[in-house]
Amino acid sequence: MALPRSQARGWVKAAKMAQRRRPADDTGGPQSPAPGSQRAALYVHWPYCEKRCSYCNFNKYIPRGVDEAALRRCLVIEAQTLLRLSGVRRVESVFFGGGTPSLASPHTVAAVLEAVAQAAHLPADSEVTLEANPTSASGSRLAAFGAAGVNRLSIGLQSLDDTELQLLGRTHSVRDALQTLAEAQRLFPGRVSVDLMLGLPAQQVGPWLRQLQGLLRCCDDHVSLYQLSLERGTTLFTQVQQGALPAPDPELAAEMYQEGRAVLREAGFRQYEVSNFARNGALSTHNWTYWQCGQYLGVGPGAHGRFIPQGAGGHTREARIQTLEPDSWMKEVMLFGHGTRRRVPLSELELLEEVLAMGLRTDVGITHQHWQQFEPQLTLWDLFGASKEVKELQEQGLLLLDHRGLRCSWEGLAVLDSLLLSLLSRLQEAWQQRTPSSVPRG
Repeated sequence: MALPRSQARGWVKAAKMAQRRRPADDTGGPQSPAPGSQRAALYVHWPYCEKRCSYCNFNKYIPRGVDEAALRRCLVIEAQTLLRLSGVRRVESVFFGGGTPSLASPHTVAAVLEAVAQAAHLPADSEVTLEANPTSASGSRLAAFGAAGVNRLSIGLQSLDDTELQLLGRTHSVRDALQTLAEAQRLFPGRVSVDLMLGLPAQQVGPWLRQLQGLLRCCDDHVSLYQLSLERGTTLFTQVQQGALPAPDPELAAEMYQEGRAVLREAGFRQYEVSNFARNGALSTHNWTYWQCGQYLGVGPGAHGRFIPQGAGGHTREARIQTLEPDSWMKEVMLFGHGTRRRVPLSELELLEEVLAMGLRTDVGITHQHWQQFEPQLTLWDLFGASKEVKELQEQGLLLLDHRGLRCSWEGLAVLDSLLLSLLSRLQEAWQQRTPSSVPRG
């Protein structure tokens, strides 16, 4: 059941009035929901694409006569059901991902937002993001998504080289990408994010850096850099395995990443997360919820979620995965109100491991106050203050532990995976011992 049209129009109008408001300043990140709070982010998965890219192993499907009305109805039902089951009263952000959600009709986006606003409080300045591919997002279509309530776009450019785009199996050209980017910035000024990939087969540092510098002449205030990951079962993986393409060079990819983040820093971008860069406070508040281990609900085929179901004693957070295949998912939604296929209760240690691993992806890291929301007894000082490994990482200038909390330095963010091995091992060891150290908690 959707909101009355007058209410729906009122929410969209208020959202558009708040569209230019920034979610955060450059000194930190947005406030994230505390564990067990009645606030959450909402992810909505659109499972269809025009074509499967050569590197992609996500849960997506090439449509053959999609019944969008039926899919829309199920997205609405599942969103309302999960909001009720979770006890969430306030939705901080909504993210339409995929797949290619810009293939959906704006009416579907509007219907989901109306359903959310009916079941919970959706503030007028909530971030509502839509992932878009250049070939499925003309200016008029983007404007229609804006009228439906979208106020932020994430555009999958991936490359500014036509040969690389063909290698990746993308359906757009560089010209398409730049045209879509210009239209997006006109319609959503200051609220457009672009993705750029690095570490492709045969890719070289110099040409890739020129791509990035070219992008900086026309992009908005948010850039994401993603290294190619060769996934088994993809076309690109097979081509490399069979020798048709050279394997990506990890050392060259590392150099691209290091040089790229330096270029972005020089251009005024803050690296607020391992792969994400923003200026003028244009952080993604939705993704910030993930990195701060706030609650989030996953709606749609194959969507993931993390929340405490109402009636579970208010303590046990569950990892949830919705049924992958769209037709099976829709049948389950119509039968049960949701298509949750798997529920895994997270132990206290597993949750703390997520808090540590996700929080250290950001430049803010983990503050003492944030950690204590999840673990009030065993402090960061208790865990890491007397650790020889942590002291060595501090001496190397990779890690900081002080009155603010635990975080990586700018240099440390680039080698986070290697740091986490020691930190997670220390957390597991301390959790077994449960004996706080006598280190001062300054």
